[in-house]
Amino acid sequence: MRHRKKDTILGRTKKPREMMLRNLASSVLIYEKVKTTKAKAKAVRTLVEKCITTAKEGDLVSRKQLISTLPQKMAVKKSMEVLGTRYKERKGGYTRLVKLGKRQGDGAEMAQIELV
Repeated sequence: MRHRKKDTILGRTKKPREMMLRNLASSVLIYEKVKTTKAKAKAVRTLVEKCITTAKEGDLVSRKQLISTLPQKMAVKKSMEVLGTRYKERKGGYTRLVKLGKRQGDGAEMAQIELV
């Protein structure tokens, strides 16, 4: 039974899904704007928000937590040095989803996730 299970599966098993979301979160943090499907954007939003909240603390423990979460070193560096200071006064809501319509090939709903 699937009572109270909220996770989006995205057509993958657990490990590939987690790695895909971690890579997508790193891309959002590095480039600050990524075009993807609406379902993936909604799924990665929580991970990006948690990473920025962790980076706001700015200490060694938060850096090690980000290193364990994000696969790219550049994403950890940028989130600690740039994004942590940029969003220091903001309480939350660091991302924005912009709907882009349907993809030409398969009709998937596309969205752009960007940092506010």
